[in-house]
Amino acid sequence: MSKLRIFVSSVQKELQTERQTIKEYVHADPMLGRFFEVFLFEDLPAQDRRADDVYLDEVDRCGVYVGVYGNQYGTEDADGLSTTEREFDRATEKGKYRIILVKGTDDSVRHPKMRQLAQRASGQVIRRRFTDIPGLKTELYASLVDYLALKGELRTLPFDATGGRGATLTDISADKLKWFLGLAQRERNFVLAEDTPADKALAHLNLLAAGQPTHAALLLFGNNPQRFVATAEVKCLHFHGTEVQKPIPSYQIYKGTVFDQVDQAVDFVMGKINRAVGTRAAGPSAPVDYEIPKDVISESIVNAVVHRDYTSNAGVQVELFADRLEVSNPGELPPGLTPEKLRHPHSSIPHNRLIAESMFLAHYIEKAGTGTLDMITCCKQAGLPEPAFEQRAGQFVVTIWRDWLTETVMEQLGLTERQRKAVVLAKSAGRLTNTMYQRATETSRATAKRDLDDMVAKRVLLRRGKGRGASYTLSRKRLIIGSNGPTT
Repeated sequence: MSKLRIFVSSVQKELQTERQTIKEYVHADPMLGRFFEVFLFEDLPAQDRRADDVYLDEVDRCGVYVGVYGNQYGTEDADGLSTTEREFDRATEKGKYRIILVKGTDDSVRHPKMRQLAQRASGQVIRRRFTDIPGLKTELYASLVDYLALKGELRTLPFDATGGRGATLTDISADKLKWFLGLAQRERNFVLAEDTPADKALAHLNLLAAGQPTHAALLLFGNNPQRFVATAEVKCLHFHGTEVQKPIPSYQIYKGTVFDQVDQAVDFVMGKINRAVGTRAAGPSAPVDYEIPKDVISESIVNAVVHRDYTSNAGVQVELFADRLEVSNPGELPPGLTPEKLRHPHSSIPHNRLIAESMFLAHYIEKAGTGTLDMITCCKQAGLPEPAFEQRAGQFVVTIWRDWLTETVMEQLGLTERQRKAVVLAKSAGRLTNTMYQRATETSRATAKRDLDDMVAKRVLLRRGKGRGASYTLSRKRLIIGSNGPTT
């Protein structure tokens, strides 16, 4: 078996000891040494080639990129980029598996560009911190074992394919299984009838392990899934402002099967966001237009439940703020898939394949890797910014904006800090008056009027009424910012 090459990237002079430690540790470890070999740039003999060509070629040849980040940024080239940043970008471009190990806990002492690089990297992959050589070895070992498990080199079954400890067929709900089989039959022409016995249905779905219901079976159809997977829940929180603040106006924890969790979490969000009811001119029922399309909300929550790491002590979290919806789940993207690649056609690589299969049969998801692309398309059609996808401290986070008026747009429009406060207030209260603006920004009536008139001129606000009885609401039309000012 050929060994996989690890490319170690860091500022050599600052972290020479750490670099040598990684090489010696991997080669000496009985297990890691079977799978990996470590490349250090300083081990190469002299060559008649540019150094930057050599190290980028070596990144291309590696299977795993290990970035060890300290305080120094390194020598910058003509474009102001260091070798370390170039190597990280190349590994990202080539879809390499990336491990980031950050030395120290005080980020304020780092070179500003190194601090920015570490923050950018943590938005894409899980990074680990260490303070000494034993800590470096511990974090490196854990990261490489995770990689081997993901690649299937360590012959362990995925969590959803293992049997629930002490679980029997009596832990499966006959009603929930019957509901699923009927739905799968209608939605996907599934071959099994509604009244198929549980043992035969679960066997057909590959949800039995030595005759015992797997964790996937319990999460999908269990009478009490949380008895076997305590963290299988979705926490839903609603905040009136744009930050996490107590007291929390509305806080619900949803348990039950994964279908129950998704349905209840979607209903929670749909009941909190703004909606406009049309007329019955086109039919017997009045159409309802939600500020965020329901399909986008459903997709983000379903993805979080299906792709989460069920071995983590954390759960799925849905947080609704005045300006955005954030949906987060414990875990990371599979090797080769980055947040940026989610914006382009990509394969479906479910973290929990058996759960994903049944969710597909129930038509809760598709299996073509189109979910994120559909979310982007739906948001654009609704006049909203594209969703944001990021890896954040062991969590994968999707951010969906509630309207077009993001921080970037407000900066482009030249809104002042006072006016931005007004936007937040209007989002949370639903409307704004001159008096409300005065109180929130501690300004005079005349100043408040000038600011509000400016926001009306920029089409940020819509004015209703005149004089002291005037009130303002946020415009829901997306603006295009051009050289001649904003246009709809």
